[in-house]
Amino acid sequence: MNTLFTIKNWSLRVRIFLAMILVTIISSVLIALVSILHFQFESQEYHQERLLRKEMQIKQHIEYVMETTPHPLITANLASIFEGKIFEIADIHNIEIDIYDLNGRLIINSRAPRIKGQIAPLISENIIQHLKGSISNRYVSLGEAKGDTYQFSYSYLIDHVENKPIGIIRLPYKQDDSYYKNEIENFLKIFGLVYLGMIIISIWIAFYLSRYITKSLETISKRLTETSLTQKNEKIHLVTNSAEIDRLIASYNHMIDELEESANKLAIGEREGAWREMAKQVAHEIKNPLTPMRLTVQSFEMRFNPEDPNSKKKLKDFSKTLIQQIDTMSAVASAFSNFASMPAQQNETLNVVDVINLSLDIFNEDFIVFEAESPEIITKIDRTQLVRIITNLVKNAIQAIPEEQEHKTIKVLVSKSNNNAIIKVIDNGKGIAKNDFDRIFEPKFTTKTSGMGLGLAIIKNIIENYNGSITFKSELGKGTTFKVKLPIINQ
Repeated sequence: MNTLFTIKNWSLRVRIFLAMILVTIISSVLIALVSILHFQFESQEYHQERLLRKEMQIKQHIEYVMETTPHPLITANLASIFEGKIFEIADIHNIEIDIYDLNGRLIINSRAPRIKGQIAPLISENIIQHLKGSISNRYVSLGEAKGDTYQFSYSYLIDHVENKPIGIIRLPYKQDDSYYKNEIENFLKIFGLVYLGMIIISIWIAFYLSRYITKSLETISKRLTETSLTQKNEKIHLVTNSAEIDRLIASYNHMIDELEESANKLAIGEREGAWREMAKQVAHEIKNPLTPMRLTVQSFEMRFNPEDPNSKKKLKDFSKTLIQQIDTMSAVASAFSNFASMPAQQNETLNVVDVINLSLDIFNEDFIVFEAESPEIITKIDRTQLVRIITNLVKNAIQAIPEEQEHKTIKVLVSKSNNNAIIKVIDNGKGIAKNDFDRIFEPKFTTKTSGMGLGLAIIKNIIENYNGSITFKSELGKGTTFKVKLPIINQ
């Protein structure tokens, strides 16, 4: 079934409205049923009293005949006693009279012509037993004759001299319920009109009452929906004259006060956290070029020979490398001081091959190999940020190779593919566990014993800002390959 029609999806207003209509319908139906049952009960009571009165009148008339008869009052003489009188009694009381002996055999019958259908000449044994067991010497049963329902009254014909029964009298009585049926029909017609009016009034009252009850709840619901931690929330100023809803409004207003206080605390905490995070990133970005710079200076100090004919060129390259790293740290510091992105993007048209080759000069490891598919791959990117990407990936590759490993290899490969510059940094280090694949670019995640785990997260953000992408493949014990894809400029 469609959940649209399930009760749990109904609004409170609809539930209240339907509940009131349902109560009206149920109460009206119950009133109608009780009224009909009451009419039927009154009808039964009326017919029973009428039968009893008629029975008493006939028995008084019969007893008078028995008192004035010259025949002895025995069962065998009943036919003679009532031979002429039974028709007179039946005509006077407009009812058929049957007289039986004590065994249920028919003795005499008035044969009233108005009663249709043949009346059985024998009384059943079951009726005789009920009559014997009756305290009032009277028993009434229901029967049918040619489709009509009759009440048959059985009672003993008593010899009051001897105080013993000498026969059984049966009086048939046909119930005429036409009066009560007309009364019920008239009642139902009137009740139907009243009921229709009640339904209309109930619908009107239910609609406005449900609307009145839910109006304040809708106000609260709307305010709850609009409640936000990041903006000013208004309190509800509403008096409903309902203790429960007023308490709900008071609770909401109290919640707004607490929410505003929590929002202020959260904002302060977020600002402090942002500064702490920025400080960590700045520290990481400044620390990133310091180590290779230190190693470069130490190596230059040990290997520099003033008498070497190429000493001026080497000194110039050394100075250029240091200045480039210093510029990077200066850009980071400037970005931090301005509380802007680190560092601001300065798109330059440059040769990726030359920049990467120059970036690798700060590393003294002789196992770093650089290969370029083409001597020139032009793209638009911030030089400083490209240097940061290469420096970070190569530094991570160096740290991924254990010091005790004999054969160490790091390859930096540059190529073109589908209008993209492809940069690969491949190492044969210890690799990355599969459980860490989904978290490798998360801030503060690191598998190293030192560092803050911000490097890969930062360079991923840089690359994506230039509509590029960074992916990796790794296998434990065999090494890792990071692949950077950046859009290039067609020549």
